[in-house]
This record gives sequence, C-alpha cells and structure tokens, in this order.
Amino acid sequence: METSRLENGMPCQKELLNGGRPQEDHAAAAAAAAAAAAKQVRFSPSAGGEPSPDREHEQASEVQRQIGPQLKLLPLNDQIRELQTIIRDKSTSRGDFVFCADRLIRLVVEEGLNQLPYSECTVTTPTGHKYEGVKFEKGNCGVSIMRSGEAMEQGLRDCCRSIRIGKILIQSDEETQKAKVFYAKFPPDISRRKVLLMYPILSTGNTVIEAVRVLTEHGLQAKHIILLSLFSTPHGARSIVQEFPEITILTTEVHPVAPTHFGQRYFGTD
Repeated sequence: METSRLENGMPCQKELLNGGRPQEDHAAAAAAAAAAAAKQVRFSPSAGGEPSPDREHEQASEVQRQIGPQLKLLPLNDQIRELQTIIRDKSTSRGDFVFCADRLIRLVVEEGLNQLPYSECTVTTPTGHKYEGVKFEKGNCGVSIMRSGEAMEQGLRDCCRSIRIGKILIQSDEETQKAKVFYAKFPPDISRRKVLLMYPILSTGNTVIEAVRVLTEHGLQAKHIILLSLFSTPHGARSIVQEFPEITILTTEVHPVAPTHFGQRYFGTD
C-alpha cells in the first residue's frame, strides 16, 4: 500500500523514484517548445489580413524616418508589447490598467531622463577608490498637461524626488472647438530650464501644440522641451513637429488608433 501511494504521489515524488532526469528533460523540452510557439504566435502574420506586431513596428519606424530624429521610439520588446496590449484591452480591470500604465510610464520617464544633459564627475567609493561617473546637470523640471498628464507625475517623482513640476490645463472651447488655456503655473525660471512635458496620449496633437506655445511665450525654447507620451498617432506626431521642429517627442508606439480612453480609465471616471 505504501509503495502504491509513493508511485502515484506528486510529480516531484515520481521524478525522485525514476531518477529525475527523464522528467526534467521532458519538462525542459516542453517549456522550450511552448516558448517558441508563443514567440511564433506573437509575431506571425495575423489572420484576416490584420497587420502583425512586427509589421506595425516597421510602419512606426517608417513614420519615425519621415518625421526625423525629433521622434524617438522606445526599443520594442515583449515586455513593452504586453503592457501596451493590456492597456488597450477593453476587458482589463482598472487595477491592472493602472498597474501596467505606471510600469510603462516609468520606462518612458527613465528614457526621458536619459535625454537630459549630464556632466562628468568623480566620486570616492567606500573602499577609497576613485570612480569616474556622471551626474545630472541642474535646471530640469516637469510640466504635466492636466488631467491625464498628471498620471505621469508620480513616475517622474519616483526617479527625481526633488524635481519641480508645473501644470497647465487646456480644454476645447465649446463654441470654436479649439484648444484653450484655462490655467498655467510654472517655476519662475522656466525659461532657463530643460522641461519634460508629460501627456500620455497624442491623438491630434492640438493640446500639446497649445501647451508648447504657452511655454515658449514664457521664454522657453522648443529645443529644451522633451515631450513624454505613451502612445501617439502619426498625425499627432507630425503636427507637433511641423509646428515646433526643434522639440523632441519620446513615445512607446506610433499607431493610427490611440487609446483615448486612457485618462478616464486611469482616474476611474469612465
């Protein structure tokens, strides 16, 4: 009876009884096959003539070439692709949506910080050795375009605890449907700073164009603005660069359809 129980026990017990190797080899082979299959499914041509993810990335790269070096795309990998997928999925719970959005925001913010100027420095390690490194140059700040841009503020603060953040509120005029500034508050020396402008979704680009116009009216040069976004349409990116050729746009994806529900889902107002 005891022998029968052991032979019919848990998988790990069976592996021990049989020496362990055959089951381990079989499990490893199965895992490798599953991983290869998953890779094939993710990047194979889609049924029904729909563009596959790698084809979409090629199209985004083409848009990037057309617009020029002002448009920068985060290198696409499976992690970013999964976060984009969860955010776009209408069945995603709000908790998962916010969690994945925050992860994607953090990736964009980290790369945005990498676009800022650094200077070389030398520090002394605990063992007394000299280390040649770099440090941020002073004079950076963030500006969020309310309300969806505020979703990116915490990601910036998590990376730069003492960074100053300005705000700007732009809404469409009910009569003309044109973007109109209702509120703007920036650090007093904004004209001398490098600005990370935060707005997660670039659809038409009109809101961002108006925000940049306000910043330039405060003396800031467009070449000192880095626009951080999660998703952009080709039209939105082109419109912004045509209006302000020296601005830098950093995003994870350029796609004809932007997830315009982002702000409502993130703040739970949908």
